[in-house]
Amino acid sequence: MATLNIDSLGNSDDVVMPGRDPIWDSITAEAMLEAEKEPILSSFLYASILSHDCLERALGFVLADKLHDSTLLETQLMDIFNYAMMNDSGFQHAIRQDIQAFKDRDPACASYSWALLYLKGYHSLESYRVAHVLWNQGQKFLALTLQSRINEVWAVDIHPAAKIGEGVLLDHGTGLVIGETAVVENNVCLMQGVTLGGTGKQTGSRHPKVGQGAHIGAGAIILGNITVGKGAMVAAGSLVLKDVPPFSMVEGNPAKVVGYLEDDDPSTTMKHGQTKF
Repeated sequence: MATLNIDSLGNSDDVVMPGRDPIWDSITAEAMLEAEKEPILSSFLYASILSHDCLERALGFVLADKLHDSTLLETQLMDIFNYAMMNDSGFQHAIRQDIQAFKDRDPACASYSWALLYLKGYHSLESYRVAHVLWNQGQKFLALTLQSRINEVWAVDIHPAAKIGEGVLLDHGTGLVIGETAVVENNVCLMQGVTLGGTGKQTGSRHPKVGQGAHIGAGAIILGNITVGKGAMVAAGSLVLKDVPPFSMVEGNPAKVVGYLEDDDPSTTMKHGQTKF
């Protein structure tokens, strides 16, 4: 992909989104209903959702509105977000898988529009995805600038080089730290205060790798180039320094295996502590 030039991004408006989009249809229907119920929100809902023709542009507006400051202008951010999202079908798929994860797995998220408008876990995750695109294009300074703003606004610190899959739920998000060489596979749930960190000053791959469908509880600290296996659960407040077997539950400081899960996908069921021995 060519290096981003924010002075020449108007051609992203020429991209046409093919086919029907049930998630976007639901979001617009929800916004129209709420605008009728709460007229005081009609301008807000029009600016954030109803004035846009697709999820990508609405999300770009919402994120730019929240992240801009006196030197990082809202219009510039909207151009960057639109460029990253409108020209990458993989990105488009990821933001839909993510919002579906929030809708399906967070009982506090009653609709798609709630995630789009209000949930900072979703906001910080999709903003990270833009920073990741910039990083991979070699625009590391701009990527780090965006990472810094994400941290300032939402207290979520995800290095733009980290690799995060689709259908990921950042529940609450506050205090989340994901290091440069961390890998988070599809359908993982990370609760607030989770750290995927390194140890010492070594270079190279030095951060955790979290397998598909794993669930990491609030305040858990996972350090070093270790693996949390597919479908595993790390209990809240645990300190993990060794590999976690697939479909196991670990807890404690240091964390130890205390059982194996009855459900194959704890990040989907969101059941804490459902173990068999």
